[in-house]
Amino acid sequence: MENCKEDYKIQSFDLETQNLLKTALKEPSTVDLEKVSNVIVDQSLKDQVFSKEAGRICYTIVQAEAKHNNGNVFRRNLLNRLQQEFVAREDTRLRSLQEWVCFVTFICNVFDYLKVNNMPMVALVHPVFDCMLRLAQPDSLNNEEEVDCLVLQLHRIGDQLEKMDGQKMDELFYLLRDGFLLQEGLSSMARLLLLEILEFRAGGWMLSDTAQKYYYSEVTD
Repeated sequence: MENCKEDYKIQSFDLETQNLLKTALKEPSTVDLEKVSNVIVDQSLKDQVFSKEAGRICYTIVQAEAKHNNGNVFRRNLLNRLQQEFVAREDTRLRSLQEWVCFVTFICNVFDYLKVNNMPMVALVHPVFDCMLRLAQPDSLNNEEEVDCLVLQLHRIGDQLEKMDGQKMDELFYLLRDGFLLQEGLSSMARLLLLEILEFRAGGWMLSDTAQKYYYSEVTD
């Protein structure tokens, strides 16, 4: 069943690229892993659905490579490419808000899936925090798409991130609290999302049943 899921995620690629990815998932040492990492990152930056799931594909390739020849070529290439995209993040945001949101979604997804000794990769902790802090700036809080992205990622990896650097998480939530309380011009949806994530963290990265019903009925309405 897992393979069907993987196949489904790569159907948007041309046939040659699908075959490249299928081979990488099973026998990574037989393909050009730098090309594979570039294909995955390129698609993640333009396809929001793929960016949410690409971490799973990366995880599978990393595991397969480690099992076959104890290698880390794919992981190294992936991290190098993520570093390049991270350095260019502000230019990306100015050029295309959608690409920026896709990048944040992708790097958080990779952070969620790729572990070393069952711990998040230290190399990704500060880049991920920097992306979160950028999304908490006033110009981003005035954009619902960015607020939505921020809240989704914190739901997914906030707990893990806080364990890696609680001080940075405090810094992020000071910005979110101030944004919620002091920033003028916030949309009602952005305000609701910020209130929900403030309450989510205050509850130990959980919402009570009552709060969940309240927020999700408001969002649906």
